[in-house]
Order: sequence, then C-alpha cells, then structure tokens
Amino acid sequence: MRYFRFSPLILAATLAASPTLAQTAAPSPPAAPTGTQAAPASAPKPANPLDPLFEALKRERDADKARGIATQIMTDMNESGSATVDLLMQWAATAIKEKRNAAALDFLDQVTLLDPAYPEGWNRRATLHYTMGNSRKSMADIAEVLKREPRHFGAIAGLAGILMENGRDELALKAWEDYLAVYPADRDAQEAVTKLSEKIAGNRT
Repeated sequence: MRYFRFSPLILAATLAASPTLAQTAAPSPPAAPTGTQAAPASAPKPANPLDPLFEALKRERDADKARGIATQIMTDMNESGSATVDLLMQWAATAIKEKRNAAALDFLDQVTLLDPAYPEGWNRRATLHYTMGNSRKSMADIAEVLKREPRHFGAIAGLAGILMENGRDELALKAWEDYLAVYPADRDAQEAVTKLSEKIAGNRT
C-alpha cells in the first residue's frame, strides 16, 4: 500500500467509530497575585515546516518535479524527533523485511503509544495490517493518520485502494479526488479518477 487530505464524510461512511486517545486537560495556571504583573503569554507555535512543501506540491504540474517534492515530504514526515521512536521504527522495518510481522506489529504498537501525535507510526501500522489481510484495522489506522495530517497523500492512496478492492467505487473516487487536491500532478491518481469516473458513469446507464 502506498504512503497518503481526506474527507470526513468518507471516513464516517467507511469506518466504525474508533475510540479516541484519552487526553488529560492541563490545569489552569494560578491567578497572578494582586499587584504583580502576569507572566507574558507563551510564544505562538512555529508554523508546520511541511506547509511550504505541501504548497509547492499543490502548485507543481510537472510530474517529475512533483515526485521529488513528494519524496521530500515523505522523508520529513518519517522524522519523529525521538531517538526511541526512530529506533522502534527501524526495528519494525527490519522485522517486516524478515517477515516477522508479529514482532513488527509489537514495535509499531509501542510507537503509537509512545508518540500518538506521530502520523507515520499509524501509517506504517496501517500498511502492516493491510499486508496481514486486516483491512478493517488498516482503515482504522489510516483514520488516525488523517486526524494528525489530513494531507498525508500516502494514507489517502492506501484508503482509496482498499475502497476499490471492496467495490466501494464512489467512495474510492472521492478519496482519489481528495488525493489530487493535495498532489495534483500524480499521473497514476489522475488515471484512477478517469477510470473510476467512467466505470461509475457506465453503471448508471
């Protein structure tokens, strides 16, 4: 399954509601004592460093140049910022290569627990679930990817592929259209949209 903005309507139509990760609310800061100056507000979070790359991918119409941008996006998304998570991802990749899927799944479970905000951990596990024949779990993990990074074109493509395999052509078409909204120069996705559109039109006649 390939690495992949996704419509919430598609997710609602194809996935059972999956439990969300529990979040503990941070306590409210104590009020500043009378006569003292309140601490300055914290600085705004820096912009997502992937934003310029996604904007460039959306504008690029040359397929080869777009592929280079897409590769850079995937490289950057693989970086977790945690040595522990990176090591677990490496162990999972090795286990998958050696066809030790149970071990790989255990490593990826640990990744999603240690850093649930890291989209690639969910995406890698979605791919593994798919290769193990569990499309339902794969789609549930894809939903988690897209909560964190709706522009993850690899996850969108994966979902579109599963929908096509299950005969959900109209939903698959919507998924590919969402994919092209992120990565418009992908010729394979363009072809998939054309073929699905023709198939759906033919079925309606």
